Amino acid sequence: MKKIETEGAFLESICAAASTIRTILELSTSAVGVRLAESAESHPGAARLEQHRFCQALTLARHGARVVLGPDGIACPAAAAAFGFRGLPDGLRSGKGLVGFGIISEPPVGKRMFEDMPKLEPGRVDHLYLFPLEKADCIPDVVVVEGEIEKLMWIMMGYLHLTGGRRIAGSTAVLQAVCVDATILPFLEQRLNYGFGCYGCRDATDIDIGESIVGFPVSFLPGITAHLEYLGRKAIPASRGKNAWRALLKKPGKRRGEGGQADGSM
Repeated sequence: MKKIETEGAFLESICAAASTIRTILELSTSAVGVRLAESAESHPGAARLEQHRFCQALTLARHGARVVLGPDGIACPAAAAAFGFRGLPDGLRSGKGLVGFGIISEPPVGKRMFEDMPKLEPGRVDHLYLFPLEKADCIPDVVVVEGEIEKLMWIMMGYLHLTGGRRIAGSTAVLQAVCVDATILPFLEQRLNYGFGCYGCRDATDIDIGESIVGFPVSFLPGITAHLEYLGRKAIPASRGKNAWRALLKKPGKRRGEGGQADGSM
């Protein structure tokens, strides 16, 4: 009984944290909870998707939907392989598929990209459940946030503070940015990871040219949220206020002229 009460309290804290993060950072869409369910589970109110890529499922959740994506419904063969749902097709494994997309010009490069791709062992995950984090009805494994880069920067600052100031390492192949970089890698390595997107997610979703992705295990959510509240009291509004830049423009000879160039010369 105590465990159920503890999980219930954590679930409430997840919803509250998601709302806090969205308010402080002024996110236009929701952070997304991703549950990598290892067995059959019931998700009332969730739509079971067919012929959707994982990044598309996350986009739907980002905009408020609860969705389930299973082995039969996932359309992207690379993501299906990464989640252990089925094997990687020969065309991708050889690297030739990426040449066909115009992403790389030499098959060995693509071959190496897939060889080094983090992945789950076959059969480990039964299905994926994605939902807007502020409406969480179960505890996710990973939190994924898509948004403008400046807003993600503050999430990373929260994580940096939580982990004692150690520099944050990012890992990406500029391929499978949502499914692998922001979901599977944080799940496997239990750390935050970030990237700048990839050909696939930028082609298949509504992610904006100025947006990117960050993902982290849900266990880091309380600490990140607490530091975002701290940052929101001073650092975030001060940085967004461009005070140092405004002060520079007030100096003689530093006013911006036409074409956005400073009038002063050296």
